[in-house]
Amino acid sequence: MSSNLLLLPHLSLFLCLLFKNPSYTSLSTAPFWFIDSIPFMAGNNKNHKKKNKGSPRDPFFENDSRKKRKPNHHKVVEEDAEIESEEEEQDAFFSGDGENKSDDESVEMEEEETEAEARKRIANEYLKMVRDIAQKEKEQRDEDEDDDDDDDDESEGEGARDSLVALKLIKEQQEESGRIRRAIASRVQVAETSGGSGFRVLVKHRHSVTAVALSDDDSRGFSASKDGTIMHWDVNSGKCEKYKWPSDSVLKSHGVKEPQGKATKQSKHVLALAVTSDGRYLATGGLDRHVHLWDTRTREHIQAFPGHRGPVSSLTFRQGTSELFSGSFDRTVKIWNAEDRTYMNTLFGHQSEVVGIDCLRKERVLTVGRDRSMQLFKVHEESRLLFRSPASSLESCCFVNNEEFLSGSDDGSIELWTLLRKKPVYILRNAHALLTESRKSDQNDSERIPNGNLENGHHHPENHNCSSVFSWVSAITVCRNSDLAASGAGNGSVRLWSIENETKDIKPLHNVPLVGFVNSLAFAKSAEFLVAGVGQEPRLGRWGRTPEARNGIAILPLKLS
Repeated sequence: MSSNLLLLPHLSLFLCLLFKNPSYTSLSTAPFWFIDSIPFMAGNNKNHKKKNKGSPRDPFFENDSRKKRKPNHHKVVEEDAEIESEEEEQDAFFSGDGENKSDDESVEMEEEETEAEARKRIANEYLKMVRDIAQKEKEQRDEDEDDDDDDDDESEGEGARDSLVALKLIKEQQEESGRIRRAIASRVQVAETSGGSGFRVLVKHRHSVTAVALSDDDSRGFSASKDGTIMHWDVNSGKCEKYKWPSDSVLKSHGVKEPQGKATKQSKHVLALAVTSDGRYLATGGLDRHVHLWDTRTREHIQAFPGHRGPVSSLTFRQGTSELFSGSFDRTVKIWNAEDRTYMNTLFGHQSEVVGIDCLRKERVLTVGRDRSMQLFKVHEESRLLFRSPASSLESCCFVNNEEFLSGSDDGSIELWTLLRKKPVYILRNAHALLTESRKSDQNDSERIPNGNLENGHHHPENHNCSSVFSWVSAITVCRNSDLAASGAGNGSVRLWSIENETKDIKPLHNVPLVGFVNSLAFAKSAEFLVAGVGQEPRLGRWGRTPEARNGIAILPLKLS
C-alpha cells in the first residue's frame, strides 16, 4: 500500500506529460529524467544512459497494450522522417543550386564598394591631389632658386614631399576649424573686368532684395526680395531660376497655419534666407511668421514650421549640419532640424526684436536685437553671454572666428568684440557716414579722428551725418577664417576692412561705390568675389528710399596679389 502511495506523484507527472506530448504513452518512451525520479528505477539509470532501452518495467505498466504503442511509435517515426526530409531539402538547397547563387552573390558583394572602401578611396584621391599641388609648389621654388642639388636621393625627395603634404593638411584643418586666421586682407585687390572695376549687376529683382546666400562651393547663389520672389542663380553665368510658391491648400498640408489678425491671406514677403552646407535645403522666413523649407534640387516647398508670434527676421544654419536657427520680432530664437523637419528648442533672452543672427560649426549662435544687446547662446551648455552696445541699436552681426565677432549699428559704427570682454575692444565710428553735397567730392580716406578711427569726411560736424537711415550698417560679413571683412549701408558704397589680429583694430582697405541700400552681403569662401543684395528700400522697413538704385544682386570680383 505504501509503495502504491509513493507512485501516485510520479503517475500524475506522467499523465501531465501525456497531455502535453501524446508520444509519451508508455514508460519506454518517457524521458530519462522522469524514469530517474522513480525511486525503484534509480538503480537502472546507467542502462538508460548507455543503451537508451532495456529498463525494467513495473507490473502496473505491463497492462498497457502494444497495439496502442505502435501507432504512436509510427507517429514518432513519421515526425522524425518529416524532420529528416526537411533537413535533406535544406542540404539539397545548400549543396545544389544554392551554391551557384551564393557564389554569384559573393561575386556581387566583392564588386560592390563598402563605405569604408569608399572613404579610403576618397582619402587617397584627396591625398594624391594635395601631393601633386605640393610637388608643383616645390618645383616652382626649385626653378626660382636654380639650385644644383640634383644628387639628392629619391627617398629624401619623397620624404620632403610628404612633409609638405602633412603641413598643408594641418594648415587646412586649422583654417577650417578656425584655429588660425588666413591673412589675405593685405593681398586683396578689386579685380578689373571688361566693364571696369567695381560692382556689376548679376541678377535683377523687381523689388528690394532682402537676403542673399552662397553655396559652400561658391558656384550657386540664392536671393529673396520683398515681393516674395526667391531666386536660384549661377555665379559665373548669372542664369537664374525662380522658386514657385505652392497653392494655399498645399501650404496648409505642409504645416502653414491660418493668418492671424486682420490679414485674410498669408504674406509672401521674405526677410531672410539660409542654405545648408551641402546645398540641399533652403530656408526662408518673412512676415507670415513661418519658417519655410525648400528642396534646392527640385525647387519645391517641402515643409513650413509655425511657432513664431512675429515676423521671422533672420535665419542661419549651423555649418556642416541641418540644424537651423531662426530669429524673430517676438524676441525669441527657435531651433529646428531640417533633416527631421522637427522643432527642437526655443532660446529666450532678448527684450526687443531680434534682427541679426549668425552661427559657425560650434553649437553657438550669435544674435543682435534692438534692445542694444548682442547675445551669444551656448546651446549645449544652456547658457548665454550678454554684450552691451554703446549704440542705440544693433542692426547686423557676424562671427570672425569662435572667439571674435563683429556688429554693425544704426549710428554708422562697427564694433569688434571678443569673448573676454562684455564691451567692444574696438569701435570704428562713421564707417558709412553720409556726406553733405559740398564735401562729397573732397572725401579723403587718409584723414583720421584722434582715437584712430577712420572718418569719411573732414573734422567738421556739418560734413557728415551718422544718424541718418542711409548710414545704418545694415549688412556686415567676414570671409570665413580670414581677416577680410565687408560692410554695407545706404550711403552709396560698400567698404572692405582688414581685422588686425594683434592690435585688435579695424583698418580700411577699399571703398567701392554701389548705389542703394545694401541689405545683405556674402563673401565667397575662396575670397574671389563679394555678393551684395541691393534695394531701393531698407530690408526691414520703408523709412528711406533711393529711387536711382537698381534692385538686384551685384557682384564684386576680387583677386589676391
